[in-house]
Amino acid sequence: MTFLTKTLPRRTVLRGLGATVALPFLDAMHPAFTTRARAATTAPHRFQTFYVPNGMAMEHWTPKGEGTNFELSPILAPLADFKDQMIVLSGLNASWNYIHAGASGSFLTGTTRGGRNEIEILADVSMDQLLARHFAEETQVPSLELSLDPPNNAGACTGNLSCVYTHTLSWRSATQPLPTEWNPRAVFETLFGDSGTTDRAARVSRLRQHKSLLDSVSDKLSALRRELGPGDQAKVEEYTEAVRDVERRIQRAEEQSSLELPTVEQPQGAPSAFEDHLELMLDLQLLAMQSDLTRVISFMIGKEQSARPYPQIGVPEAHHPLSHHNDVPELIAHMSKINQYHTDLFSRYLRRLRATPDGDGSLLDHMTILYGSGISNSTRHSGVNLPLMLVGGGAGRLPSGRHLSFTDEPSMANLLVTLMDKMDVPVERIGGSTGALPIETLPGLL
Repeated sequence: MTFLTKTLPRRTVLRGLGATVALPFLDAMHPAFTTRARAATTAPHRFQTFYVPNGMAMEHWTPKGEGTNFELSPILAPLADFKDQMIVLSGLNASWNYIHAGASGSFLTGTTRGGRNEIEILADVSMDQLLARHFAEETQVPSLELSLDPPNNAGACTGNLSCVYTHTLSWRSATQPLPTEWNPRAVFETLFGDSGTTDRAARVSRLRQHKSLLDSVSDKLSALRRELGPGDQAKVEEYTEAVRDVERRIQRAEEQSSLELPTVEQPQGAPSAFEDHLELMLDLQLLAMQSDLTRVISFMIGKEQSARPYPQIGVPEAHHPLSHHNDVPELIAHMSKINQYHTDLFSRYLRRLRATPDGDGSLLDHMTILYGSGISNSTRHSGVNLPLMLVGGGAGRLPSGRHLSFTDEPSMANLLVTLMDKMDVPVERIGGSTGALPIETLPGLL
């Protein structure tokens, strides 16, 4: 088998009828036969937000110790395998501390205020959208805004403010919030194409055909494999099988939703089970990053004020009412179980990222993931000392394996400015920021 005698373009895509399939990072995308050039070619740095709603049981979140000498708390314990690629941040305050609206409304915008009623929509451009603008010419999809809850862009959800604040993290402008997508089918079509219409009849017809989008590019895939080396052939086969698997599961979910819940309104493609829905959405995010279709994702595992119960882990209470635990130990323990379950589910995603080759490392090595909530003590709607951490290799730009505690109560907006710098897209300010965080010059980190 002979390798390609010329470099395969990084943005190689295979086009078929109504479909575009991008490829993962292959050895053939390095400059051919040039060891020095190959070593200098690195995978892109990606950014993702993993947002958890309704605050945290803080006494079960905060690690003991600081710097590299810290012990994982009960909530963080499921992430033990990733301690060396983790930065836990303590002492940062919310930029806009207004019940649930300020929690998610300022999480990526750093805004210090929002609207004054349900029809006044006001925040600031969010960090993910600043990155999306920067990467727009390099990726097919500038950014993905995803959630496990359907969007609500009308009415008041917290206080007297619009529901947009609690249902999204992303703002294209100060007055243009971006709705999140919760339907795996819609996300799949955004990434890989469709028949060219969103008409329901056309979707049903496509489902009945049981055809994979990969079928439309099968000849091109076969031709490409003949030109690749054994290692790249295995990567392409693994990637295309992952795409097929996600498509099969979406089709199965659509079939099940129409058979089992014929009288319930439910978007096509969203499994009824929380874990199945989450797994599909995370698999789609992994595929999007792996194929470099996008480098920016904001994801809400639940909207603020989410009332989802978790009976599968022994917590029958609805999440939001439970979060107002009034310091009752039994209720705090249940809140902590939800928080720990979220980190456990997150750890499974991290394992998938770490097992996915990307350039000279893994996909996780080349990602910065911001995990956390815009509320700390949930029973008080507190915006002080937010539960935040950064996970991933950060493309070598972050001093990982540490617990950093800030005593001067900086705004989380300062963290957003810092992350923009680490993504090599420096900005002077985001929202109400007053500067960058000294995450590499704190005492004990030299």
